[in-house]
Amino acid sequence: MTEFSHDPAPGAGEAIRPAATVMLVRDGEPVSGSGIEAFVLRRVAAMAFAAGMTVFPGGGVDPADRDDSIGWLGPDPSWWAGALGAEPDDARALVVAAVRELFEETGVLLAGRARTGPLGVIDDDTRTAIIEHRTTLVQVLADAALRIRSDLLRPWANWLTPPGQGRRYDTFFFAAALPAGQHARMLTTEADVGEWRRPDDLFAERTAGRTKLMPPTMVMLRDLAGFASVDELLGATRVVTKVRVRREDVARLVAGDGLEVSR
Repeated sequence: MTEFSHDPAPGAGEAIRPAATVMLVRDGEPVSGSGIEAFVLRRVAAMAFAAGMTVFPGGGVDPADRDDSIGWLGPDPSWWAGALGAEPDDARALVVAAVRELFEETGVLLAGRARTGPLGVIDDDTRTAIIEHRTTLVQVLADAALRIRSDLLRPWANWLTPPGQGRRYDTFFFAAALPAGQHARMLTTEADVGEWRRPDDLFAERTAGRTKLMPPTMVMLRDLAGFASVDELLGATRVVTKVRVRREDVARLVAGDGLEVSR
C-alpha cells in the first residue's frame, strides 16, 4: 500500500507531498494528424519547482481535499484505493485533488448532478476564490448541488521523485477525456502557455531544444502516443505501481538513453 507522509524519506531530509496530475486528452483533428492530443502547460521560469517545463495540469493535495463531505458519483474511494494502491481516505483526497487542479488550471470541471447528462458549470470568479483559498471546491460543489464524477477519471501511474531535487512529490497520474461542451484554457498564473499538443510534436520540439519535459511527463506522453483514440486509451487496463526514480535514471532519460526504474 502507498503510505502518504510529510515526514522526510529515510536519508533524504526532504518532505514528500502527495500530488495528482491529470492527462486531459481529446482525439486529434484530421488536419493535424491522427492520434491523441493532450492539454499541456508550460510552467513559468520563476517557479521553484519544474520551472520552464511543459507539464500536465496538476498539483499537490491540499488539506481541503480530505473533506469527506464532498458529493461523489462513480467508483467509490474503496475502488480507487485498490486501483491506486492507497488507503481509501488518501485515494479519495487524490481524486478530489485531480478534479480541483484540473478545474483551477484549465476550467474543465468533472462534476455533475448525475452520472449521465451535462456536467456542471462554475464561473471564473468562483474558480479564482478557490485558488485564493477564500472558499473550497467542496463548498462550491455543495452550493451548486454538484458531485464529483470519479467515473470520468482513469488511474494511470504513480511516480515518486528522487531525492536531491529540493522538493519531492508522490505523484499519481490520471487520464480523462475532455467532456463534450467544455473547453480547456490556461487559467493559472503558474504557466505562460497552455495548449493542445500531439505527443510526437512535443518530442520533436524537445529534440530541437524548444521544449523541456520532465522524465515522468516524457513517459506519460509515450504512453499516450501508443493509442489511436481516446476511446482506446480509456478502455485500457492499467495496473498502477509506484515508480521510484533514482537520480542516475533521471540523467539517462534526459540524455535520451532510456530509463530503468525500481518499483
